[in-house]
Amino acid sequence: MPKIGMEPIRRKALIDAAIAAIGDRGALDVTVSDIAGRAGVSSALAHHYFGNKERLLEATMRSLLTELGQDVRAGLKAARTPRERVAAVIDANFSEKQFAPATVAAWLAFFVEAERTPAIRHLLIIYRSRLNSNLMHGLRQLAERDRAARIAEGIGALIDGLYLRRAAAPSEGGRTSALALIHDYLDTMLARGQA
Repeated sequence: MPKIGMEPIRRKALIDAAIAAIGDRGALDVTVSDIAGRAGVSSALAHHYFGNKERLLEATMRSLLTELGQDVRAGLKAARTPRERVAAVIDANFSEKQFAPATVAAWLAFFVEAERTPAIRHLLIIYRSRLNSNLMHGLRQLAERDRAARIAEGIGALIDGLYLRRAAAPSEGGRTSALALIHDYLDTMLARGQA
């Protein structure tokens, strides 16, 4: 007889196992069997909870977005100034969990998969829209609208690029250097607008 309350725990274990499996492979060509084995459950149970691999991968992407959203909201709650709001959004994208090698590999695999899978593409569109909106909320108070939009676009491009570099060479350029680079960019762009 199944234990009551185990479903959320097993779902989370399967999602964590999916991130680890994708991280090891660097691609989404993992099987439900691989993922289930890592989670310590049967393939049948994984199929029972998610239906198929695509739904499991979509749930994994949603989980990454949810965790990132929670990190962003926590940072924004602590922020007192517009500059601190922008910093909170940047910092959340480079938290230890988000910038861990397996998580970075999962994000990049999802970016590639977005070309073929409408559900994943939709989730990435939501991510980019939220990133831009969160950045713009603080930046509009620091720079005129067009300049704020350019700065937000630059920050987004730097985040994507630094994730790509991290995936290509996990031992190079950790969180500290990534954060310093983006904060330097932000400070430089804001200072140019005041000159």
